[in-house]
Amino acid sequence: MGDDSTFSLSQIEAIANSLGDTADGLTGTEIELLLANARINDVSPGITKRKRLLNALVNSQNQLGHRKHILAFIRFAMKPERYVRSPDRFEPVRANLNRALVFAGLQVEESGELVSSERVSTLSDAIRRANDLRSDLTARGVHPDILAFCRAELVGDNYFHAVLEATKSVAAKLRDKTGLTDDGAALVDRALGGNPPMLAINALADESQLSEQRGFANLVKGVFGMFRNTTAHAPRVLWRMTRSDAEDLLSVASLIHRRLDSAVMPARV
Repeated sequence: MGDDSTFSLSQIEAIANSLGDTADGLTGTEIELLLANARINDVSPGITKRKRLLNALVNSQNQLGHRKHILAFIRFAMKPERYVRSPDRFEPVRANLNRALVFAGLQVEESGELVSSERVSTLSDAIRRANDLRSDLTARGVHPDILAFCRAELVGDNYFHAVLEATKSVAAKLRDKTGLTDDGAALVDRALGGNPPMLAINALADESQLSEQRGFANLVKGVFGMFRNTTAHAPRVLWRMTRSDAEDLLSVASLIHRRLDSAVMPARV
């Protein structure tokens, strides 16, 4: 694996960003404990998690001249037993981290083991793939919110991650428009179900429009079922999605975004 070699600054930054992610990353307390376990000085504990990790990891590698302690930190962070009380956290953290590690030829397996892997893409390849995906989706006229997920760090190893993040954006829009805090099918049922629903994509004036509302809710739940079900994350992370698959799925997410943009809250009597 080349423990005596070093990470580039951009690779360390990607690792820090993934493990310090606000939504899915490590907590501040976990970072403190894991840095100590890996014998890495916590040089700036009072700042944001991402910058705190970046400073600590860079300082360690600069002082030692190798990445052994950074790899130890990753191994400690990804021990599955650490997630026994919150198993739904493990796969999102692993997926984020593997997106960061792909350019270094490394990956964390489902067992939590850190192993060497084939460099799927160079950075230039990842940028080209992201640009190609963005160009194709622009030609399709997809929703602007979807184009934000055509980024090198999301498609460098697998188009799946761009679709996963776009799916998360649908859930975020539902929450923004309703004030709900749920996720997945529960969020869809509360936001788009009921009589009347919190959000309506049409006037709900007749059975045809009511059927369209129910069908739209089922469509959104179907998309969430493919990508947001935490119990299914492990096999999905390894799904080798083609660009054509990604474009089709991102177009579906675009349709959902457009319908949500025009959705209204019906009067409740």
